[in-house]
Amino acid sequence: MWNKLFGKISQDIGIDLGTANTLVYVKGKGIIINEPSVVAVNKKSGQLLAIGKEARKMVGKTPGHIVVSRPLVDGVISDFETTEQMLKYFIQKVHADTFTLLPRPRVVVGIPSGVTEVEKRAVFDAAINAGAREVFLIDEPMAASIGARLPVQDAAGNMIVDIGGGTTEVAVISLGGVVTSRSLRIAGDEMNEDVIRFARDKHNLLLGERSAEDIKIAIGSAYRMENELEMTIRGRDLISGLPKEVVINDSQIREALSRSIKIIVNNVKSAIEETPPELVGDIMQRGIILAGGGGLIRGLDRLISEQTEMPVKRMEDPLTAVVRGTGIVLENLDELKDVLMESNDDKRLW
Repeated sequence: MWNKLFGKISQDIGIDLGTANTLVYVKGKGIIINEPSVVAVNKKSGQLLAIGKEARKMVGKTPGHIVVSRPLVDGVISDFETTEQMLKYFIQKVHADTFTLLPRPRVVVGIPSGVTEVEKRAVFDAAINAGAREVFLIDEPMAASIGARLPVQDAAGNMIVDIGGGTTEVAVISLGGVVTSRSLRIAGDEMNEDVIRFARDKHNLLLGERSAEDIKIAIGSAYRMENELEMTIRGRDLISGLPKEVVINDSQIREALSRSIKIIVNNVKSAIEETPPELVGDIMQRGIILAGGGGLIRGLDRLISEQTEMPVKRMEDPLTAVVRGTGIVLENLDELKDVLMESNDDKRLW
């Protein structure tokens, strides 16, 4: 009875709980929230000051008693209570115009494929404590594949490379399950660190995380460009302590990113090596699909294609692949229940 009642007054939602950004899909409406996974807390009072975009504006600009942090690190929860508060905020925001005093939605959450049972339980409990009445967990590469409209339930090989903020997910999918996978803690955030390291080592320049990300997006590449890109970067000189600006180009940033990109490419190759030959034949026909924000790096598709000798396609709107997948699962929960994760405790769906 209560399930039916809550089903009528609550809106079921799909969540891509990312290290860098959290996206929320509402059943029947589409993606309505896309905000940074950032929270600002007053250490003196313990009060939550801001979440999402408002909190991100405070990064690097706060006094000592205000801490701006990400409650997720490398795709998993590092601060349980803050994650719970963030999820509660997003659930309430979804229901803000429905006049529902106690929203109790069903929630589908995308999480990295390499997480432990403890990490799965943390996501499950955080969502329940935030107000969900039922929680379903799904592998991010599976959700991204569904979001890319790949025929994941067919007896055919589908390969996806999802490069997010905290993790890179490499998976071969067939018959509604993951055949071979890699979950790396090297992705967009690690590439930002590569840019910070480059500026420090080559130019004695101290950059912030946001500045490094802006540089990566503006001139970052994985393959030699036809037209050279340049950018002026500004930071603090580590020797004099004074402001300093330097002009850099895409080849320098490509060299800085090469370590992280090489690890990702090598893991794509090793995943292919472990894939049954029949599925490799399917992938050669269908191509490898690139998803996630990291998939937008210039020339990455060309580099992976050259290294694997397979076609590589960047999916349309790769940033929303996972949350669109959770949305499709929500809309077709009975048909797609088999693709959801199981708990090892009692072999039930989370």
